[in-house]
Amino acid sequence: MTQRLRDESAEARPGGGAARAPSAEKRPVTSTHFGVTRTDDYAWLRADNWQQVMREPAALAPDIRAYLEQENAWTEASTADVAGLKDRLVAEMRARIKEDDSSVPSPDGLYAYGIRFAHGAEHPMLIRTARDGGNETVLLDANALAEGKAYFHLGGTSHSPDHRLLAWASDEMGSEYFEIRIRDLETGEDLPDRIPGTSGAPVWAADSRTLLYVWLDANHRPAKVFRHTVGTDPSEDVVVFEDANPAYFLGVGKTQSDSFIVIDSHDHETSEAHVLAADDPAGTPRLVAPRRAAEKYDVDESGGLFYILTNAGDAEDFKIVTAPVATPGREHWRDLVPHQEGRLILDHTSYRNWLTRLEREGGLPRIVIRNLATGAEHRIDFDEEAYSLGMMGGYEFDTDALRFTYSSMTTPARVYDYDMATRQRVLRKEDEVPSGHDPADYVTRRLFATADDGELVPVSLLYRKDVALDGSAPLLLYGYGAYGITIPASFSTGRLSLVDRGFVYAIAHIRGGKDKGFHWYADGRREKKVNTFTDFVAVARFLAKERYTSAGKIVGWGGSAGGLLIGAVANMAPELFAGLIAEVPFVDVLDTMLDDTLPLTPPEWPEWGNPIVSEADFRTILGYSPYDNVTARSYPAILAMAGLTDPRVTYWEPAKWVAKLRAHTTGDRPILLRTNLDAGHGGAAGRFDRLQESAFATAFALKVAGKA
Repeated sequence: MTQRLRDESAEARPGGGAARAPSAEKRPVTSTHFGVTRTDDYAWLRADNWQQVMREPAALAPDIRAYLEQENAWTEASTADVAGLKDRLVAEMRARIKEDDSSVPSPDGLYAYGIRFAHGAEHPMLIRTARDGGNETVLLDANALAEGKAYFHLGGTSHSPDHRLLAWASDEMGSEYFEIRIRDLETGEDLPDRIPGTSGAPVWAADSRTLLYVWLDANHRPAKVFRHTVGTDPSEDVVVFEDANPAYFLGVGKTQSDSFIVIDSHDHETSEAHVLAADDPAGTPRLVAPRRAAEKYDVDESGGLFYILTNAGDAEDFKIVTAPVATPGREHWRDLVPHQEGRLILDHTSYRNWLTRLEREGGLPRIVIRNLATGAEHRIDFDEEAYSLGMMGGYEFDTDALRFTYSSMTTPARVYDYDMATRQRVLRKEDEVPSGHDPADYVTRRLFATADDGELVPVSLLYRKDVALDGSAPLLLYGYGAYGITIPASFSTGRLSLVDRGFVYAIAHIRGGKDKGFHWYADGRREKKVNTFTDFVAVARFLAKERYTSAGKIVGWGGSAGGLLIGAVANMAPELFAGLIAEVPFVDVLDTMLDDTLPLTPPEWPEWGNPIVSEADFRTILGYSPYDNVTARSYPAILAMAGLTDPRVTYWEPAKWVAKLRAHTTGDRPILLRTNLDAGHGGAAGRFDRLQESAFATAFALKVAGKA
């Protein structure tokens, strides 16, 4: 039976007693920039000691915690009528997960490494088997490590080249401050070495005694690369590299050949790399090419040549060049795979005899294999209307084997091993859906909606064959549209809970991603950011016009920068939506971009603009920032979900937004906030714990669409 949405001013509540929606106290704070004065009534929700809260959640001010707890209680009361539905959704989502699942082991010398889940386990076990057979060895069981903890996330793991040690990282707050530990794989015991405050991605040097890692500063910026020697106190670790510019973040990795450690310094549009010989970790990192504004490059190596993926010059959609290891500067770059407009090269890996690249053209991905000796190329692609394809990589360099994954919105993920020499493809694994799934029961389509300026916006659709396409179906419209990230048309068991109840599921591949090349990204950022939002609205209207749904039957869903999208369309076109779901939403854009102490603000200026120094950027962001544009209107039902220790989108952004929305809406549809007080940006860490959050949001979508 359809559940009526609750009037938030009503006094009668399930279970008896009286309750009202929380009304946040107004404590006005006024600021003026470029002659524009703004008043923020809810600025007090931003903890002055937010850096401490990231590491010690208990340090949150009592008045802020009390408010967040009131919001959580109100959300629980307001959704009590679908609590049973949420539990049923959890059960059916869990029934689609193979509980005793495992990965296809990845070979490395004498061993093969992988992960396995025990039946009922929340977290994975890292396992190893001998290459020529033999018993499986459990190297690390994250379930044992997580026992008794409110939150536990296993970060990067890396075995040493001699296979004797395992570096592993964990986060126990959700704040993405990872502690690195080192395990002796012969004894199974962890060494005394404990390295806190890292990004959680340790890299071994060739000697199997030296680790490199990225250290996070007090503002959560990946600011320095350190070198650690096994068995020494981390206080003695040596700084290998640092970037004094707070707008640049550091990362550390390795070439496929294992010959070089690569230190990457980057913001969202510019990068620079230094390389360090893996057999000389005490050496000095060597610059590949100095940074140039708006130029990016990524480095791999084979046979004494660097293979560099770059957009240097006019290569908007990227090209691959080579340079000698001894003289890697730009003056020595030579085109190997020239730039081709409309063919976006996304990734590349160089093996001893092969160069592989993942590229996208016409909105669809493919893998291209190049023989380094002959230059001959061939490609791997599929013929479904919409699908997802990815190179998985591996540990080995001197190999003809390439592992890749494929899925579509109807086809569960498949893992293939591909022989690059013989071109033979072997299916190694297809994800099982234990409760049953027949792709023939569903339809996946790829359509194009016309944007306001005439651009064609790709749309991926999934629906059951028996759904009536007469405008009566509710529709879930998902979008992201930032950082050049493309949302793949891949398989998801979770969305089946909507589709099997009559929903049409749609992904709007809006500008801000790279679905149609780099220009698709460039046309959805900075001064052109509004295209992201108008594209989403255009897709919603197109799908209603084509009778896949109707206006007022659409539920919009997005997270993080996609939450910004949801906040913007709530202000632009509320009449189209029955409801909106915003996960960890980046909705207070202007205040965040004006605060250069926040972790991501300086590196984000190339993406959004710098309103501190640019009046044009200030006014552009002011024009769309969801929080700043809340006005008196009837808003759709809204569910915002936050994480207290989130370093990417701080908890106070959705908290302030919900408070302001509730104070201004002229309608009676619910505006709800749910804050996970034990987690950060990614929500719950366990694979089944995450289902609670997904099922809750899905129940909300079903409720507001009249399908509960």
